Amino acid sequence: MKRKRFSEEQIVGILKEAEAGAVVTELCRKHGMSGPTFYAWKAKYGGLEVSEARRLVALEDENARLKRLLADAMLDNAGLKDLLSKKW
Repeated sequence: MKRKRFSEEQIVGILKEAEAGAVVTELCRKHGMSGPTFYAWKAKYGGLEVSEARRLVALEDENARLKRLLADAMLDNAGLKDLLSKKW
């Protein structure tokens, strides 16, 4: 099955439809997503506006990038320690 990527605007719009009283199963069928996906979005984006959801995604991306940088630096540091600790 083809995976579909929803934008923050679409996610917040779908959640607003559910808050307005739409049935979750009908929303899932209409937008082509699963029920667990809807509830995961609700847990993550519930009560947020579009600008706040965009900011959340941007912060998550930046956090992932910084974690990769830290892991690379720690790996380099460990490699240098191993190299320098060996006797010549």
